[in-house]
Amino acid sequence: MNTSVMIAALPELLGAVLLTLKLVALALLVGVVLALPTALARLSHILALRWAATAYVFFFRGTPLLVQIFLIYYGLSQFDAVRTSIAWVVLKEPFWCALIALALNTGAYTAEVFRGGILSVPHNQIEAARAIGMSPVTAFRRVIWPQAIRQALPAYGNEIILMVKASSLASTVTLMDITGVARTLASDTYMPIEIYTTAALIYLCLTYAMAQVIHLFERRMDVTRVRT
Repeated sequence: MNTSVMIAALPELLGAVLLTLKLVALALLVGVVLALPTALARLSHILALRWAATAYVFFFRGTPLLVQIFLIYYGLSQFDAVRTSIAWVVLKEPFWCALIALALNTGAYTAEVFRGGILSVPHNQIEAARAIGMSPVTAFRRVIWPQAIRQALPAYGNEIILMVKASSLASTVTLMDITGVARTLASDTYMPIEIYTTAALIYLCLTYAMAQVIHLFERRMDVTRVRT
């Protein structure tokens, strides 16, 4: 193991951390925006909404993320209607294609996390909220959602960490994130073990830091924990 190569590669790899974090943060943000209405649609009594949400979740949870990235980046460009539309301004860029794929993917997984959290709220509390005259929106905002997010946080924390690692697939569409820079350096130096080991350590530091932040939020939201 040539540590001098690892140290020399560190600045370039660290320079790609910002792009990776930007990609992950935007994907998670869009994913949450998609996830909550999808979770509610999955629980809806309206058949069309429930089927549409189920189809979305089924596809993006049932197919590999790499295939989804390829379908968006390479697949959509095969259609003349896409290339001549205003959407081509976005879809011709690898960053936005990777972001769309990551956001749709995490949105599907997060929707199921939120749905499980909502279903975990005791039904008698929902009935009590209705009994005192709360509207469905107020009951959801003040009774259901605070408890649901508390129950969903551990699983959603895992999804955040998985998205950090999954973002490495964006390098397959020429995006120069941590993995993309590592691939370039490995081909230039002919020392893949050292380069990819350094990249792996950077990912490890990122996921460890995020895990600690998530754990802190879990402790702050755990109302049953005895304060000392």
